[in-house]
Amino acid sequence: MVKNRSKNEIKRQQILDAATALFTEQGYIATSMMKIASVADVSKQTVYSHFGSKEELFSAAITHKCDSALGLTLASTELAEPRKALLAIGQKFFEMITSKEALAVHKICAFESRSYPELSELFYQAAPQRLLTEMTKLMEQFDQSGVLSIPSAKFAAVQFLNVVKGEAFTRIEFNTKKQLPQSEIDAYIENSVDFFLRGYQVN
Repeated sequence: MVKNRSKNEIKRQQILDAATALFTEQGYIATSMMKIASVADVSKQTVYSHFGSKEELFSAAITHKCDSALGLTLASTELAEPRKALLAIGQKFFEMITSKEALAVHKICAFESRSYPELSELFYQAAPQRLLTEMTKLMEQFDQSGVLSIPSAKFAAVQFLNVVKGEAFTRIEFNTKKQLPQSEIDAYIENSVDFFLRGYQVN
């Protein structure tokens, strides 16, 4: 029984990897379940046995990418050390949103939003909304533990995630000629965390 479950997990991962690659390289509309099955080296029936539709698979691929990048960081957060925790989250978050896959999916959703408006909603629910929900919970925990004073956990979560993006994200997103060095990006994220903590420090 354990062996069968392990095989299923392996196949599921193969499908997710293939779907992520095809969605980012070819776009959502041009990617079929048959193509995904072919790249994953499984049958089309196997793809459907794991994911009931292309929409479900797209959402799962995005969710998996976010979990791989931030899941462990959020789960292992030390509430007693908010600076250390937020610095780790900020760095991982920035790495995730500037990854090749994330940037490609962002562009795909924007480009295909007119012909397939549901796509943007799928992406938003699977990534930004899900991450915002988790960050809101974390802000509530910081407040309840007494290490920070946060009247509105959701506002704080939105503020933190958007401040961390900074100038570097915009430059990367638009592929400007001048890109910021990693040392400046790291310094900015650290400065942003300190700025955030000052705003929500316990008086």
